[in-house]
Amino acid sequence: MENKYTVGSLYAGVGGICLGFEKSGFTLKWANEFDKKACITYRNNFKHNLIEGDVMELDVTSLEKVDILTAGFPCQPFSLAGHRKGFNDSRGNHFFKILDFIDEMRPKVVFLENVKNLRGHDKGNTLKVIQSEIKKRNYTFDSSVLNTKDFGNTPHNRERLFMIAFDKEFVNNKKFKFQFPEKEHLTKSLQDLIITDKVPDKFYYTEDKYMYNMLKESVVNKNHIYQFRRQYVRENKSGLCPTLTANMGTGGHNVPIIITDHGFRKLTPRECFRLQGFPDEYKLPAISNSSLYKQAGNSVSMPVIQRLAAEIFKVIEKVEAKKLKTEKA
Repeated sequence: MENKYTVGSLYAGVGGICLGFEKSGFTLKWANEFDKKACITYRNNFKHNLIEGDVMELDVTSLEKVDILTAGFPCQPFSLAGHRKGFNDSRGNHFFKILDFIDEMRPKVVFLENVKNLRGHDKGNTLKVIQSEIKKRNYTFDSSVLNTKDFGNTPHNRERLFMIAFDKEFVNNKKFKFQFPEKEHLTKSLQDLIITDKVPDKFYYTEDKYMYNMLKESVVNKNHIYQFRRQYVRENKSGLCPTLTANMGTGGHNVPIIITDHGFRKLTPRECFRLQGFPDEYKLPAISNSSLYKQAGNSVSMPVIQRLAAEIFKVIEKVEAKKLKTEKA
C-alpha cells in the first residue's frame, strides 16, 4: 500500500533526498535530474518517474501535484568555491523556477537544501530574498545548518543549510515553528565503513607513484583519513572524513586517502557512498569511478534527510489528526 503523503523532487541527483523521504514513510511520485550519469544511478535504485532534462524546460502544469516539494538546488552561485554571483548568475534563477512549482502546486511543505555559505552570501541578502519570496506566498520559513557527524551518525564532517517551509493554511497555527531534530551522539567510526579486504589494485598508491615516499611517511594511522595537497599530506586527526566534494570525480588526487593492511589507497566509490549514509543495498551502476566519485560528492547525506523527513512526517500527521478531530466534533 502506498503511503498517503507524496513527494516531488527537483535536482534529484542520485536520490539522497528521495531515499531519506522514502525511508521516513513518504511516497515518491516523480523526480527531475539533468546529469545523464546521475540519472543512470538513480534509475538503478528507484522505480517512479524520473524526468531527465533541464528543470528550466519543465512544464510545471504537466506534473502531478505533491504534498512535499524538495529541491537541492545548484550550489555554485552561493558557494565560496563558486564566483559569488548569486542571483546575477543565470544559475541563480533556478530558485525562481522553484517558486513557479510552489505557485502551481501549492505543496504542504517545501524542503530546500544548499551549501552552508548561502547564509552569508551577499552579506545575507541572498537568504533574505529566498525567505522573503517564500513567506510572501504564505509559507512559514525555518532554516538551520546541520553537520552530518551530529545529525546523521556518520563520521563525515559535512555542513549543509536546510530550509523548510510549511503552508500556513495547512498548519493553521500562527505561532508554528518547525523544530529541527536534536543532535545525536556519533557511534559509527571510519573503521565501521572502510572495506578491510583488499580492493582492486587501481585504488592503491604503489612505489611507482611520485608521492609514494611522502605518503609512506605521513599516512600511518588507520583511524584517520588523509588528503594529498601537492606539497604535503594533510591528516584529519578528528577521526572524521573531510567534506567529500564533486572534485573527487575530476581525477588527480582529490579522493581522500587511507591506510589498511594492504597499503595506502584512495577511498573507493562504495566507501564514499557509505560516508554519505547510503546503505550497501543502494546499487552503484557499471559506470566510471570518476562519475561515481562526483555523484557521491554532489549528494546529500541521506541519514540527515531521513531525520528531517521524519520530523516533517510527524508535523503533517499531527495537523491531519487535529483536522479530523475538528471535523468529527
